[in-house]
Amino acid sequence: MERVGVEGEGCGMGVAGKVAVGALTGAAVVAAGALVVLPKAQDWFEDRHQQRSHYASGAAAKQDLSSVPRWLPDGATKVAYLMSTTGGDRLISATLPDGKLPAECRRASPEGTVRLRAAWFPNDAVARADARCGLYNVAVIGDRLYGWQDDVVVIAARKAGTTTE
Repeated sequence: MERVGVEGEGCGMGVAGKVAVGALTGAAVVAAGALVVLPKAQDWFEDRHQQRSHYASGAAAKQDLSSVPRWLPDGATKVAYLMSTTGGDRLISATLPDGKLPAECRRASPEGTVRLRAAWFPNDAVARADARCGLYNVAVIGDRLYGWQDDVVVIAARKAGTTTE
């Protein structure tokens, strides 16, 4: 049996079909936007609990922030420091005046994990770390010191009473 068209009925889709297509198009736009916005929101969320600082010297860094480690030589230069404001995670980088490990440090295997990221902290610093300065794991690469502190290690040291923080 052949169907005969009704007046006003087109060959295209009806109102419900147009609404469905519009809804799908809107959902696709929202999904595409989420692919761009969500990573940026995650970066913002992670970074909002971080404080970044740069100093000309170790003395200036220690004078400005009490959380900068006291073992950092006053004469260190080009100090970069990143700290979590919600825990004990830290990154530090500094040019050492003599290129030698600070006197308060000792040769030891690293403890803990690097949980922060900074463009100035090289990926191979963790593999090259061979000393501990307080609760920091450190590597000296050339005349540059790179160190990190893990909040989990800080908490364990506090519980054990092995830190003066």
